[in-house]
Amino acid sequence: MILEAIHHVALTVTDLERSRRFYREVLGLGEIARPPFNFPGAWFQLGAAQQLHLIVHTHPTFRTGKPLDSRDVHFAVRVEDYWKTVAFLKGLGYREDAPAGDPMSLIVNPRATAGFPQMYIMDPDRHVIEINAAEAEGNPPA
Repeated sequence: MILEAIHHVALTVTDLERSRRFYREVLGLGEIARPPFNFPGAWFQLGAAQQLHLIVHTHPTFRTGKPLDSRDVHFAVRVEDYWKTVAFLKGLGYREDAPAGDPMSLIVNPRATAGFPQMYIMDPDRHVIEINAAEAEGNPPA
């Protein structure tokens, strides 16, 4: 077996329309056609060849009640400009000083041990999303 790429990430959601808004408006993903499955969901294009699939499931697994944790299960996306992305997220209300468990929590780590700058947020169902860049050029937003 020779793996070529990750094709898609599938996430269970509780409120499909709320999640659609998040992935369109916060992450800027474009919704794509989805086959007529017998359960609700939505598909999004993620980069050139990957997809994100949202699924409304009757027996989902969620991180209910857990705070933002960069070492918990997550998927990562890469952005072109680290500090512009931090400023964008802060403009939407994400905060580094949010109380533990707040869904608007933001972790910013421009000098991460991984060797590239990282930040973390949660979607409306508390799925952790890492957002990283090749480098963190320029200055942090005021």
